[in-house]
Amino acid sequence: MPNRLSREKSPYLLQHAHNPVDWFPWGEEAFARARREDKPVLVSIGYATCHWCHVMERESFEDAAVAAVMNRDLVCVKVDREERPDVDRVFMTALQALAGQGGWPLNMFVTPSGKPFIGGTYFPPADRGGRPGWSTLVQRIAAAWRDPESRARMVDQADRLHAAVADLLTAAPTPSEANARAVVDAVWTSLRAAHDDDRGGFSPAPKFPMPVYAHFLLRDLAAPPAADRRADSLQMLSTTLGAMARGGLFDQAGGGFHRYSTDGDWRVPHFEKMLYDNAQLATVYFEAFQATGDAFYGTVARRTLAYMQEALALPGGGFASGEDADSAVPGSTEKKEGAFYLWSMNEIESLLGPRAAAFAEAFGLRPDGNALSDPFGEFTGLNILHRVSPGDFEKELKTLFDHRAGRPRPFLDDKAIASWNALAAAAFAKAAALDDSFTATARRTMTFLKETLWDAPSRTLYRRWRDGGRAVSGLADDYGFTAHAAVETFNATGDPAWLFWAEELLDVFIQKFMDGPPGVVHATAAGQDPLLSIRARDEGDNVEPASSSVAYLNFLRLGRFLARADFLTTADALARAVRSTAARSPRAYAAFAAAEWASLVPPAEVIVVGRPDEPGTRARLAAERRRFRPDAIWVQADQGPFQELLSARLPHLKSLRVPPGASQTQICVDGACQLQ
Repeated sequence: MPNRLSREKSPYLLQHAHNPVDWFPWGEEAFARARREDKPVLVSIGYATCHWCHVMERESFEDAAVAAVMNRDLVCVKVDREERPDVDRVFMTALQALAGQGGWPLNMFVTPSGKPFIGGTYFPPADRGGRPGWSTLVQRIAAAWRDPESRARMVDQADRLHAAVADLLTAAPTPSEANARAVVDAVWTSLRAAHDDDRGGFSPAPKFPMPVYAHFLLRDLAAPPAADRRADSLQMLSTTLGAMARGGLFDQAGGGFHRYSTDGDWRVPHFEKMLYDNAQLATVYFEAFQATGDAFYGTVARRTLAYMQEALALPGGGFASGEDADSAVPGSTEKKEGAFYLWSMNEIESLLGPRAAAFAEAFGLRPDGNALSDPFGEFTGLNILHRVSPGDFEKELKTLFDHRAGRPRPFLDDKAIASWNALAAAAFAKAAALDDSFTATARRTMTFLKETLWDAPSRTLYRRWRDGGRAVSGLADDYGFTAHAAVETFNATGDPAWLFWAEELLDVFIQKFMDGPPGVVHATAAGQDPLLSIRARDEGDNVEPASSSVAYLNFLRLGRFLARADFLTTADALARAVRSTAARSPRAYAAFAAAEWASLVPPAEVIVVGRPDEPGTRARLAAERRRFRPDAIWVQADQGPFQELLSARLPHLKSLRVPPGASQTQICVDGACQLQ
């Protein structure tokens, strides 16, 4: 029989809708029942493409005997971390404070008042190696809860942990002597110290792409640091971007990047593919192409965007969240990680014939398999494509791609998340300089966001769209990322409507998420979820940039361009609120430091004057947009409706006229313009 989750629309929650566990979705109903029945609450958090979430579901949550214990002793709540990152952040911070590390599935035991007291990630179904199995753990916690002395210790632990998490997530900014240049230098120094000069990346295994690092280094490369530092920035970029794109992290046959590499050489990936990774990495590789002129980076960007269009685009507009790591083994119902992507040498030889040997040498394939660092032995005897030598194998890769299309495809998490779709729209808008057809995809994605997730009368942006319905009031990243994408879509299309929507989103951002101490950005609006007693600050960049980092750049760009003094004042307050922490923990503030570069070296305003249907205007615009001008704003003075709309806000554009058939470019920095 389906449980309560069958009424939800989250693909992750629906995956658990037929578990024998009596799951509740996150909400007051679950906690009211816990108070009424005097039981602890299990908050179990994951996402639809999470490999170990699937493992724990199969081993424990689908087991009737285990479920009976859970139903007897607990009130059980399932949370999709992608829909509710605010809930995940509180409980993940609690687990990290307890154990020093975290991950998913995240299983936290909390009091009926919502305070966590103990937890972990994956648990085996039965006792193993001195570690309690899941059923044993549940029974021990339930027994302790029923004992007054043990419960008192649990409640005390919960109170202390709650206070510690609140201190970590809500602490007021501390005064700092750090300025923008000090933050930029500290971030660069921390990346230089961490970079693996031989294999690329900024950590030992497992290695994550971390696009925010490359985003910062590209801006550092374009700014005026010393020549030796510029050379180091270029070396870090070329080593890391080259290693990632040639390794197994990149899907050599189908394009797009997997989640992370389990080894130090980028060869053996964790095979899920996420929209937010691919959108950001497409932008990074496109900007690397702009900055260096190396066509290899442009090709990787194109192939990544093509993957997103082919595999993640939704029929009604927007993009799905990602594809699972697991898929059915061909000819079987058994699911394994990477089954869709792995190859035996017999298959390669059968498909490629006389070209198989050369292909195997170029892609590091072995008769006994090349996934030597596979920790669980799932890939034994199989091969992961990764480039070890150059050569033209486009035809062979197409043959493998076409054959692979007949395999069972990984599960698609088809919910659309506002912030991730904004990252995708920004990627396509930027890459329109590579291929003008990408402009239509950027416009389509932004139209999807505006028409399905934006409620104009209430000025509310919703976070999730699926199956004809929107839900979850938008978080700070949804508003901040969408404002950024709207500016980039203005750059690509010239349509001022996107610029003015970005301005409106930033006005709402200030109202909803910056209503506390000066400069502080909160992840949620005040009172958005009464069950969460901790309203976290949203700063510190990770795989995705923090909303505060993106907002900082937004306020700087539009404050200058639209002469919004209040935006510039807000940007200054935000920077002052973040700099002290950024100076102490620089590697966690790479995207913030990239925005600091925009405060030190103001982005250009590029004005191309001329009718857009004139070949000279199109050629001039295309040539200018291929130049690397970080965070520039592009104005198309089209001698028509776009220019008229913009001139109402920017009077200096009114006088920019050229004769029919002519065009010109003006580059403006800090109010001073030069004719090119």
